[in-house]
Amino acid sequence: MKLDLSKKIIDFLSQHQGQKFTARELAEWIFRAFPDECEAKRIRSRATVTTLDDDNALLQQIVAEIASQRQRMQSRNPHLKTTEERPRKYYYTTQTDQAEIEEAESELPISASVERDTVRYSEQDLYPMLSSFLWAEYTIYSKRIDEKRSSNTRGANGNKWLYPDVVAMEDLTADWDQKIKACVQQHADKKTKLWSFEVKLLINRSNVRQTFFQAVSNSSWANFGYLVAAELEGSDTKRELQILSALHGIGFILLDLKTPVESQVLIPAKERTEIDWDTANRLVEENRDFRDFIEEVTCFYQTGKTKPSDWGILIED
Repeated sequence: MKLDLSKKIIDFLSQHQGQKFTARELAEWIFRAFPDECEAKRIRSRATVTTLDDDNALLQQIVAEIASQRQRMQSRNPHLKTTEERPRKYYYTTQTDQAEIEEAESELPISASVERDTVRYSEQDLYPMLSSFLWAEYTIYSKRIDEKRSSNTRGANGNKWLYPDVVAMEDLTADWDQKIKACVQQHADKKTKLWSFEVKLLINRSNVRQTFFQAVSNSSWANFGYLVAAELEGSDTKRELQILSALHGIGFILLDLKTPVESQVLIPAKERTEIDWDTANRLVEENRDFRDFIEEVTCFYQTGKTKPSDWGILIED
């Protein structure tokens, strides 16, 4: 009684369209749903070098076989898709790439496991998650830039791709001696680096270039520019991001929605040594949130001090 993993996985995922499962979750479902086939697989392994004597060993073997058959399953059934996050997630959809984007732009469904209900996120939910990651990973102060707080004096589409979703300030003096801080203050040397982030729910083959160049456009003023997403679909999409990043220097962060502080910087951004103050001035003129951000940076340069609470960052004792 052979365990046909490919057919069983496709059948299961097609019955749970749009829900995403890790290889481990799929293996656990197979172990529960097909105990006789799994036991037969265990017995056959005793004739091989690697025996599957306990349940965990059998589960690990099924996980490995699912991963090894991924590309073959996708070539045979284009409706089977996978994400690039780790652990990788598998799902089945008859939607086009563009339809997936349109659905994600309103809300993104995330299936935590086979048993649990689907949780839904909007792009607004991602901003505080990104801020949590930035503080935990880099200790940088971030702020949301709301395009609704813009003057839009240039008419329809006059400010298209002008504003990032989140900006941040990195304090370079945090570990400096007070004498060094005072010296730098007198010489007007750099005490900060400024960061810019464009946030998306989903990036796939259909929108990868558009979202990347949106990040290029609205991050050109900063020392570091990043594209951020909750979902990255397909290895070809990741490869395209790597190619574009090598040319333009924009990095990529994959958000972990369940544990934001464990998000991944898949592609580090290249540093621009100088701030483009002309573009920054345009942002200040058009958007009140960005004006507030620059005021916070100015205050830091004047006083040498800043507090997480000033930026809406909560630090638990």
